[in-house]
Amino acid sequence: MSAPAIRLTPRSAVVLSVATAGGLIMLLWPLLVRGTVQVQPPFLFLALLPVVIAVVLAELGQGGLDPRVLAVLGVLSAVNAVLRAVSAGTAGIELVFFLLILAGRVFGAGFGFALGCTSLFASALLTAGMGPWLPYQMMVCAWIGMGAGLLPRRVTGRWEIAMLAAYGVVCAYVFGLLMNLSSWPVYAGVTEGELSFDPQASVGENLRTFAKFTLITSTGSWDTGRAITTAIAVCLLGPAILTTLRRAARRATVTGTVAP
Repeated sequence: MSAPAIRLTPRSAVVLSVATAGGLIMLLWPLLVRGTVQVQPPFLFLALLPVVIAVVLAELGQGGLDPRVLAVLGVLSAVNAVLRAVSAGTAGIELVFFLLILAGRVFGAGFGFALGCTSLFASALLTAGMGPWLPYQMMVCAWIGMGAGLLPRRVTGRWEIAMLAAYGVVCAYVFGLLMNLSSWPVYAGVTEGELSFDPQASVGENLRTFAKFTLITSTGSWDTGRAITTAIAVCLLGPAILTTLRRAARRATVTGTVAP
């Protein structure tokens, strides 16, 4: 296994932990709002999240983002942006996750986090998909890439492909779950139906209502299609892409003797 392309220092780990905590608060905000019918997304945190992501990327760059790593990051971000443009989640078909998982597996957690952010940002520029949902998508995809880099390194061969495929399935459902939760009060309304968010209800009651909402609107359709697409792509293309990425990850060395 190759060494991580972006070395995580103790300070980088702390910054990543703080950013993860902030991202989770943003995504789980409907469960933190109580006692008011006038529910609005936390736009202040939404505006700060891109700043947090930029700080994390800058901190990761301090850990060894050399020109070679930067070039690989740019190429993979561009490829992922094109893949997302041609798939765009149509009928649940999403081709972004499998390459993100494979790259995070080869180049490490720090690189996976950076690739998740840059891939989604590049695809938004390519498809004019800028919107309030973009910071959420960037953060969750960054976690997916980072998690792939944290998977057990000793697993190899067919077991490695099986592990990455299973991880892709889990990520597909978690991505849909978190994205639905962050926008649930906006899409389903507030106290206006059986699937609506109720700020007067307890966390447990809202979780049960949200479970029905996401199962009906997303889990059985879009998320399942995303999970199947990711698993098939990892199984079919994973071995070849892993070999190619690991070959690119090896630093070139020169050996020999100097003639007198």
